[in-house]
Amino acid sequence: MATETKQQSPHLKRFHYTQDVAVDKPFNWQQMVRLLQYLKPYSKKILPIAIIAMLVSTIVRLVVPILVGRVAIDMAIDNGNTNLLIQLVVGIAILYLFSYIGNMVRIKYVNLLGQNVIYDLRRHLFSHVQHLSNRFFDKKSAGSIIVRIMNDINSLQELFTNGIINLLMDIIMLVSIIVILFVLSPQLAAAVVIIIPIMFYISTKLRKNIRRSWQQVRIQQSRLNSHLNESIQGIRITQSFAQERENTEFFEGVNSDNFDRWQTATRKSAMFRPFVEMSNAFGTAILLGFGAFLIIQGSLTVGTFFTFALFIGMFWEPISRLGQMYNQLLMAMSASERIFEFLDEEPNVKEKEDALPLNDVSGHIEFDNVQFAYDDERIALDDISLEMKPGQSVALVGHTGSGKTTIANLISRFYDPTKGAVKIDGTDLRDVKLDDLRQQISVVLQDTFIFSGTIMENIRFGRPDASDEEVIDAAKVVGADEFIQRLADGYETEVEERGNILSAGERQLLSFARALLADPRIIILDEATASIDTETEVKIQDALKRLLEGRTSIIIAHRLSTIRDSDNIIVLENGHILEQGNHDELMAHGGEYYGLVRSQFQALEQM
Repeated sequence: MATETKQQSPHLKRFHYTQDVAVDKPFNWQQMVRLLQYLKPYSKKILPIAIIAMLVSTIVRLVVPILVGRVAIDMAIDNGNTNLLIQLVVGIAILYLFSYIGNMVRIKYVNLLGQNVIYDLRRHLFSHVQHLSNRFFDKKSAGSIIVRIMNDINSLQELFTNGIINLLMDIIMLVSIIVILFVLSPQLAAAVVIIIPIMFYISTKLRKNIRRSWQQVRIQQSRLNSHLNESIQGIRITQSFAQERENTEFFEGVNSDNFDRWQTATRKSAMFRPFVEMSNAFGTAILLGFGAFLIIQGSLTVGTFFTFALFIGMFWEPISRLGQMYNQLLMAMSASERIFEFLDEEPNVKEKEDALPLNDVSGHIEFDNVQFAYDDERIALDDISLEMKPGQSVALVGHTGSGKTTIANLISRFYDPTKGAVKIDGTDLRDVKLDDLRQQISVVLQDTFIFSGTIMENIRFGRPDASDEEVIDAAKVVGADEFIQRLADGYETEVEERGNILSAGERQLLSFARALLADPRIIILDEATASIDTETEVKIQDALKRLLEGRTSIIIAHRLSTIRDSDNIIVLENGHILEQGNHDELMAHGGEYYGLVRSQFQALEQM
């Protein structure tokens, strides 16, 4: 059914044309060593306890078969020594008690170790992503970032909770068993373990395929999460265009491909265990045949043969687990590649080691022959020079793509200019501390973001140490207090993700209150009143004046009526400054600004 749906949907054809970026690489042991570095903080307390507990239970497992075969059968039973047999039974019971305690301690501490490592890794990745530049988020979808922080790190949990200690235990077990077998009977041991080189050769052939399959699983999971994130955020658009069926079909295709990749990867991984069991069967057949021959010849005792049989049963167990562990390592490597891809990402906007503090800012902004391009194909700003004096209100106007938002982004240092310099109070922004700079700037966007939490917490976001009274005062200044008081719990009202219980205008008023409370020297309003109706806008004009009073303000607006009182209006086109001046000067000049005002005035008249 999923296949038929995929063939019918045009969206799914687009999906299937997406290029697969899974690549074949050798197993990267350096990367695995790097991953294991996260064990270091626990290498003095938790890890040693887990290893000691593992060694206790492993030693017991190795000693018991020798006691049963060589002592119980060859010495006690053959000689009718009942006392020795009783002592042996008591001794083995005590050993198993130690093994039980060892296993309990091992399980407790490896789980504690694993949870701590996963916690540290997720915190490290999230913290790193928080400090990456805007260029990174321009290239990466929210879904792909979520996959790495959640799914990819979760896939490492088994490796750190059980895998590492079990790997060490199985290697010790396997090497010890081989040594013991050769000590007991070199002839029989050589005959039994001859199957290992053949098994190793065939298993290596499976590794490349298995690893590539798990890579593809991770890629497909990223696509699935990206689509889910996009679908949920865009649900209103989907419903408004009645595209629920098409979107469901597209999801069916993505989900189906994710299912297929998982099926393929697990099927290939599952081939290893039956192969080990088949090898076990061959080894057991050799043991029975050749072991019986040696007993008849008198070169092997029944007790030694029984010990051999016990060890052979134990021998294939760690081999099977090592095969599963290798699959786990492949999954971990696939996930760690994607995690380290993000951790190795360097921010384009970097703070210098000797960055200067930025205190007592007056808000004097200069653009000195600034050029900026988001990519090699299009220059967003071309040799821009301008000045914004302290406390001045500067409006940026122009058609879409003229460079208005780019100027705002450069002032906040979300990007660095390709050429030239942006300065505040005469200091190049590249020379100052980023936190100091951004604490001096508040940005109010058209699509303001409201976080899950209370109204109080959202207003306080830019200044966490503000008192409740200061929060309420800020809300009153911008006219938000009136609607907040009407809410069921007032300032303690819980708002849902993105503030969906609030209207667009109410969300914007909250963003004004948030900006005012932060008390910045520079305020950027990027289409900040576009989501507010004309009546509401009139009500908050006084509030905006108080918000901008004494501060350098950069106002980006298509609604030109909101900027006519600005001290300086800069008209942009294709990254160039066409003209600048106040409203009266530009209208008298009769240039581009005059044309924009006239066209908007005519449009309003026609309405």
